[in-house]
Amino acid sequence: MIKITMKHLMLITCLLALLGPVQAQTTYTKGLSVWFDEPNDLSGKAIWYSGDESRYKGEDKPISAGNSARNADQDWESKSLPLGNGSLGANVMGSVATERITLNEKTLWRGGPNTAKGAAYYWNANKQSAHLLDDIRQAFVDGDQAKAARLTRENFNGLVPYASDAEKPFRFGNFTTMGELYIETGIDETAISDYQRILSVDSALAVVQFQADQIHYQRRTFISYPDQAMVIRFSATEKGKQNLNLSYAPNPVSEGTMQADGQNGLVYTGRLDNNNMQFVIRIQATAKGGTFSNADGKLKVTGADEVVFLLTADTDYQMNFDPDFSDPKTYVGVDPLATTQNRMKQAMSKGYDQLFSNHYQDYSTLFNRVRLNLNPTTESPMLPTNKRLERYRAGEKDFHLEELYYQFGRYLLISSSRPGNLPANLQGLWHNNVDGPWRVDYHNNINVQMNYWPACATSLDECMLPMIDFIRTLTKPGAETARSYFGARGWTASISGNIFGFTAPLTSQDMSWNFNPMAGPWLATHVWEYYDYTRDKQFLKETGYELIKSSAQFAVDYLWHKPDGSYTAAPSTSPEHGPVDQGTTFVHAVVREILLNAMEASEILGVDKQERKQWAEVLEKLAPYQIGRYGQLMEWSEDIDDPKDKHRHVNHLFGLHPGHTISPIATPELAEASRVVLEHRGDFATGWSMGWKLNQWARLHDGDHAYKLYGNLLKNGTLDNLWDTHPPFQIDGNFGGVAGVTEMLLQSHMGFIHLLPALPAAWGSGSISGLSARGNFQVSLEWKDNQLLQATIISNAGETCTVRYLDQELTFKTKKGKSYSIRQRDGALKLEN
Repeated sequence: MIKITMKHLMLITCLLALLGPVQAQTTYTKGLSVWFDEPNDLSGKAIWYSGDESRYKGEDKPISAGNSARNADQDWESKSLPLGNGSLGANVMGSVATERITLNEKTLWRGGPNTAKGAAYYWNANKQSAHLLDDIRQAFVDGDQAKAARLTRENFNGLVPYASDAEKPFRFGNFTTMGELYIETGIDETAISDYQRILSVDSALAVVQFQADQIHYQRRTFISYPDQAMVIRFSATEKGKQNLNLSYAPNPVSEGTMQADGQNGLVYTGRLDNNNMQFVIRIQATAKGGTFSNADGKLKVTGADEVVFLLTADTDYQMNFDPDFSDPKTYVGVDPLATTQNRMKQAMSKGYDQLFSNHYQDYSTLFNRVRLNLNPTTESPMLPTNKRLERYRAGEKDFHLEELYYQFGRYLLISSSRPGNLPANLQGLWHNNVDGPWRVDYHNNINVQMNYWPACATSLDECMLPMIDFIRTLTKPGAETARSYFGARGWTASISGNIFGFTAPLTSQDMSWNFNPMAGPWLATHVWEYYDYTRDKQFLKETGYELIKSSAQFAVDYLWHKPDGSYTAAPSTSPEHGPVDQGTTFVHAVVREILLNAMEASEILGVDKQERKQWAEVLEKLAPYQIGRYGQLMEWSEDIDDPKDKHRHVNHLFGLHPGHTISPIATPELAEASRVVLEHRGDFATGWSMGWKLNQWARLHDGDHAYKLYGNLLKNGTLDNLWDTHPPFQIDGNFGGVAGVTEMLLQSHMGFIHLLPALPAAWGSGSISGLSARGNFQVSLEWKDNQLLQATIISNAGETCTVRYLDQELTFKTKKGKSYSIRQRDGALKLEN
């Protein structure tokens, strides 16, 4: 036995003190991490105005998105690390000499009723066109398709342009940057080694680390939801090496002032140019050792051992479910000077360790609910993510990359959608310019809906709440749109929404994309989905049912009740594809979905029995699905589908996914016709389109084809930092990918829990834990040799449970809070509890 004396202990302690900072470094590249081994080039800093500043300046030269297919800052789009807490967003670039961090606050929008022409001008968005519906429908009766299309084109657009250079002031508006943060380090980036830029997905932490002059430098950045602050720590293995200069570059279409906020702080107060929206950014620094200076709007730290920067930000925007159409400030109600000061005071009182502990506990509670393991005995290559993607695109298997992509999508949803703020937009909450593709808006014809497909299924119910609040902001303005265009009760929305209750169609007469009255009911199906997963009857009674019911009322009033007693959608379109029609399959599928939701909700609450009867009658007489001459599910009322058409939208398969009125089990002929459509459309498209097709193949129980779409999404629709690309970057494909993998492993939309309905041969063994099924069940699965080993089901509502695996079914009663184990034995499902 070796005797360890006090002297030995003192020597060991000294060695650990010397070597500890290096030896104790966490290997952040292991596990669930997105990382790079080369620094980003700082050459551009901010690339405002899509790289062409001469074209734009304030209202005289309005901001435009430029080339929507390519972001002018490619390093930001494909190599930055995104962080967020649902309100505040940032992208860490990880340059050595100067750290560059782009900043966002999700409510920082141009446009709205507080633009120069006031509230009346903003809300004058709808045409009064309902009286023309009879003429359009008569034109269909007369076989005059051209007249029906012309009347729709000329009268069912709106009064607000989508392009910012089409009117002054620009009232639809756009999501815009909150500026950029620069932290100069004085380190020569040509003389570094061992560089790594890492996003630790399971801790929501960005790490930049490297060696310079035998010193290990590290930066750790996170954005806390409980403390509503961004935290950046600069440290090194040698004392006195932190020589930092912090500066801020404001949004260039704003005016503001930077002032000292105490000895070690800055506060920037700004206002956007076209709507006077106020925003505030507050920065404070603390240091171990060294000296501070605060002059000319910059913080300078010299000779410090460690520096921590804290940042809080807010706008004066206030969400409003009952906007006053005469009040230009109906969405103004927050004092960002006060909120940022309060948040900063609280953050400063806690210190770095406590802030990180609060952040990690909050985030990990959500993130760790679901764990996925695919072929766990295979090795994961220790390569940067971009190089792993290169290998994957070349055909190399990488099941751990597939796991990472899945969990990265859940990370993005947690980071961009938290209770108390707006939902994730077209880019989540990350944006690097004054304007962006499609205004970086809320696109209601699949994009914002796709953002929320994985929320409840992957046990992130809380993340769905911003979506429901957003829907609530649309109901009062949407009632005006419903009346103006269709003389209908209830409410609806159109293709594009903003944070100011915008529900009208835009000015374009291209009805293939600008006529989508079913956007509102589609949104409302998410309200039912939240209830269906949570079984929160209080929510349904107090909030959910009215949103669903009013959408069902709109759908009924919108339909054409023909003389023969049938109902059809006239006029209607298949979003972004094809002609004006007297009954597109997509619209009928959404109507089916919202009416079924409303009927079930009213029955659960024991209300509106007579209206429920009317909904049932409309459903019975609604134009049915049709199968065309190629064996395909028809997209329009006439059989005009082209088998060579590779269009990215597959709207007519809504009933297959995300709806539930087409299924291989309940409607096998319609499911087969849906398969024909997917075969015709092909396996390649934009990122989000491949994400949708992935879900649809999973709903067809074709695991191998679904897996092919998942592979195509990673190979052809994914940037080096794992962001989805349309192109350009568009976050919905990330969320569609997560939802699709979940559908491959678990489905619950047909009234039972379907275990491994689309398991691909490639995933021979694996497990997933913590998924949610409708009925408020929590499900964990384990499989081997492509066969179910065990399923564990926790009943959180105490409802009867029906489980299906292959062609076997098992039904059993449950008790709230109890766990049930199911195995396959002797060719049958067995309950082992």
